[in-house]
Amino acid sequence: MIPPHTLLVFFVQAAALLLLALLLGRLAVRLGLAAVVGELCAGVILGPSVLGQVAPGAEQWLFPSPSSHMLDAVGQLGVLLLIGLTGAHLDLRLIRRQGATAVRVSAFGLVVPMALGIGAGLLLPAEFRGTGGSAVFALFLGVTMCVSSIPVIAKTLMDMNLLHRNVGQLTLTAGMIDDAFGWVLLSVVTAMATAGAGAGTVVLSIASLLGVIVFSVVIGRPAVRVALRTTEDQGVIAGQVVVLVLAAAAGTHALGLEPIFGAFVAGLLVSTAMPNPVRLAPLRTVTLGVLAPLYFATMGLRVDLTALARPEVLAVGLLVLALAIIGKFLGAFLGAWTSRLSRWEALALGAGMNARGVIQMIVATVGLRLGVITDEIFTIIIVVAVITSLLAPPLLRLAMTRIEATAEEEARLLAYGLRPGEAREDVR
Repeated sequence: MIPPHTLLVFFVQAAALLLLALLLGRLAVRLGLAAVVGELCAGVILGPSVLGQVAPGAEQWLFPSPSSHMLDAVGQLGVLLLIGLTGAHLDLRLIRRQGATAVRVSAFGLVVPMALGIGAGLLLPAEFRGTGGSAVFALFLGVTMCVSSIPVIAKTLMDMNLLHRNVGQLTLTAGMIDDAFGWVLLSVVTAMATAGAGAGTVVLSIASLLGVIVFSVVIGRPAVRVALRTTEDQGVIAGQVVVLVLAAAAGTHALGLEPIFGAFVAGLLVSTAMPNPVRLAPLRTVTLGVLAPLYFATMGLRVDLTALARPEVLAVGLLVLALAIIGKFLGAFLGAWTSRLSRWEALALGAGMNARGVIQMIVATVGLRLGVITDEIFTIIIVVAVITSLLAPPLLRLAMTRIEATAEEEARLLAYGLRPGEAREDVR
């Protein structure tokens, strides 16, 4: 059983985080930003960066290690459901029609920032490297640069009523391709840091990824169609989707892949079985209104800005931040340019894919656990993840106000059960 005091602390911290996340989320919307910006800041304020400096005793009481694990578990549930909903809202017809564009944007968005990250890793002083050697450190830094954060991208697009736009759909697809390759590369780096990377490690990771896709198409898709067509009750449908998302996340996790990937695939299966996602309205309300804000607030708790007080750490942090932003924007621009998209569409793609968020945080945590990176680099990566996530909403707003909405996009918006202006924030 959970000790009474531990349960009490969990209730208090969850209520405090959610209350501040909702308040700051509404403030962010009033300031022209996405709600996710305020939700991230809620965790920063209640974490070691602010509350830990002003009232360290209160911060330690509010977020002790045992009950924080319970908070993390609730946050993981929120992010998995958010990713599942994101996949369910993807227009697969558009993806099939513009799949080549998504692949080009993803390829450039993967290769360019990764090359910059590897170069920076080879040039940084030895004091910033971990125990795995310069090659492992450089490759690891390259992986952290190339990933995007599908949870942050999805929440931002939903907050700003952009999920129905073609650019939003392309951003999610390209970002998911980047992350899929990122997890494979991370498994290789992990093997190099522990027992040395062999061909078997790479083959096994890729085979697992392909196996999930084949299983989903051959068995998963018809099974989901049968399950979702047995009822019209929105509550029952929401429950079925939650079970599907959690089962898929458990399956990919058991295979050594990221659970988020399984949740996204589950959402895609829901999209094929239920092209009109309006029946997911109850699940969307709970996820976006409660679970997702709580998740992003817990992500902000991991940021400790006090580590940047040392000038050399700050200098390296600014360099890594600049390379991270330049790499994603340059990659997105090249992908858009080769696909004959406009400069505003390229800016929107770059802004969306530039958000690293929790995915980069997860990668950083793995690197710190393995000893590949030092505490200073860990802090820098976390700060880069937060800053790039904060930059995405205003840049998306700037670009999307200059991209005309098409009739197809308006029809997709109505299919989601919304009308212009009904979402939490409408950029038009």
